[in-house]
Amino acid sequence: MDTTLILILLPLLVVFSYLFDSFARKTKFPSVILLILTGLIARALLDAYGFTPWGALEEIIKVLGTVGLILIVLEGALELEITPERIGLLVRGFLAAAVLLIANVWLVSWILESFFELQHQAAVIHAIPLSIISSAVAIPAASGFSEKDKTFVVYESTFSDILGILIFNYAIRQFEAAAPLLGVSPLTTLGVQLIGIIAISVGITFVLFKLLQRIKHNVKFFLILSLLILVYAIGKYLHLPALVTIFIFGLILSNSNYLLPPFLRKNSPKEQLDKEIASFHMLTAESTFLVRTFFFLFFGFSISLSSLSSPSTYLFAALLVGAMLLLRYLYFSLSKLSIKPSALSYHAPRGLISILLFFQIKELKSPNFQSDFIDQNLLLLVILISIGLLLFGTLKPTQAVVPVEDTIEDHLDIEIPDFDTLERDEEDPKKLTP
Repeated sequence: MDTTLILILLPLLVVFSYLFDSFARKTKFPSVILLILTGLIARALLDAYGFTPWGALEEIIKVLGTVGLILIVLEGALELEITPERIGLLVRGFLAAAVLLIANVWLVSWILESFFELQHQAAVIHAIPLSIISSAVAIPAASGFSEKDKTFVVYESTFSDILGILIFNYAIRQFEAAAPLLGVSPLTTLGVQLIGIIAISVGITFVLFKLLQRIKHNVKFFLILSLLILVYAIGKYLHLPALVTIFIFGLILSNSNYLLPPFLRKNSPKEQLDKEIASFHMLTAESTFLVRTFFFLFFGFSISLSSLSSPSTYLFAALLVGAMLLLRYLYFSLSKLSIKPSALSYHAPRGLISILLFFQIKELKSPNFQSDFIDQNLLLLVILISIGLLLFGTLKPTQAVVPVEDTIEDHLDIEIPDFDTLERDEEDPKKLTP
C-alpha cells in the first residue's frame, strides 16, 4: 500500500475514534461498537473488491491487545482511590467481581458442555474469557452514573480483569498437568505464588518510583511504560501473573500518600508528586485511547460479514448472554434486597480481554482446549449483545442526584448569606443586614 495513503488513513482513523468517543459521551452509545462496525464495513467494502487481508493481521491484533491490556489495567489502577470512606465500596466491587466471575464460569461451562457438547477442559477454558467484564468498555460507559455507582464499576471491572486472567492461566496450568482445578495443593501453590508476586511487585514499584523521581530528562513517562511492558513480558515468559505487578504499581502510585513509605516520599514535595502522577495518568489514558482505537478497528476488520450469516450463532450468543445476565440480576437482587433491576444489572460488557484470551486459546497445543464451534464470530456477537444490554441499562431513566453541599448556591444560583454575620437594622429591627 502507498505510504502517503497510509499516512492519510491512520490520522483519519484516530479522528473518527475521537468523534466516536465524543458522540459516546453525549449519547451514552459505546464507542467500541462504532469502532468494530467501522472495521466490519471496511472489510466488507474491500472484500467486494477482492481484497485479501494480510496474514499478519492476527499478530497485530494480539500485540495491540496485549499492550492495551497492560494500559487498561494500569489506567484502572490509577483510578482506584483507597480512602477510609471507600474501603466498603472497594470490598463490594471485589466480591461482585469474584463471585460473578466464578458463577459465570461455572454456568457458561455447563452450557457449553450440555448444549454444544464440548469436552470439560475446552468448556472451562472458553467460559473464562466469556465471563470477564471489560473495563475498557464498562468504565467509560459509567460516566452518567452517580459517583458511588461509577466508582463501583471501576472497582468491579478492574478486579474482573485481574481475576479473570489469573483464573485463565491457573486453569491452563492445571489442565496441562492433568491435575484437578480445585484442591488443597494447587490452591495453596496459587496462594504462595500470589503472595510472592505481590512482594516482588511492591519491590519493583519502589524501584520504578525511585527512578521516576531521579530522572530529569524530558522523556521519562514512556520509559516507565516501556519498563512495565518489559516486566509483563518477562513475567509471562516465566508463566507468572505479571499483570498483578502492573496493577500494584498503578494502585500504589495513585495512592502514594497512603501506600508509599515516608522514605520514598521525602525527596518529592507533595505538589510536585501529584503533578507528575497526574501527567503520567494523562499519558496512560491517551495511550490507552490510541491502542484501543486500532485494536477494535482491526478486530472488526478481521471478521467477514459472510461468516455471521448462521442463525444458530445468534441464538447461542443470545443464550450465553441471557444466562450471564440472569446471574447478574440474581446477585444484585440478593445483595440489594430488591427485585427491580438496576442499571448495574445490565452493566457487564465483554471486550478486549475476552478477545485477547480467545487468541491465546488458539495458540494452545492441546486439542482438548480447542473448539470449532466457539470462534471469534460467536465472541463478536456476545460482545455486541452484552454492550447492547449495557446501553439499554445506561439509558434507563434515573433521577439526578444533586450533592447536598451545592444544592442551592450552585444549582439555583442563589447566594446564601452567612447568618452569623448578620446584624439588625437600627431603623427596622425586623430587617437583617450583612
